[in-house]
Amino acid sequence: MQRAVVAEDKIFQALADPSRRAIFESLTRGEAAVKDLTARFAISQPAVSQHLAALKDAGLVNGRREGRCVYYRVEPRGMKPLIDWIAHYRAFWTERVDRLEELLEKMDE
Repeated sequence: MQRAVVAEDKIFQALADPSRRAIFESLTRGEAAVKDLTARFAISQPAVSQHLAALKDAGLVNGRREGRCVYYRVEPRGMKPLIDWIAHYRAFWTERVDRLEELLEKMDE
């Protein structure tokens, strides 16, 4: 359980930054080299590399080296802890909203 909480925290922290979200979104369209990502965004190559390191640490992307270039792509399994967290709370809130609706209907009678 504790490992899942740590994974969720890393994902939330990684995606909390707007630049990282934009880089992650860009990678959902396909693999890209660091130099390509740097050209797409108004941030420096070291900043892009730092953002990619945070995304990689959270398990959201992975990279492969080809010569001097590193190509990054989205790691779909990396979103599983977040998806599980959302599913848990979706069920939680659905049940609570249903109970609230029942209560409001009784109050109207």
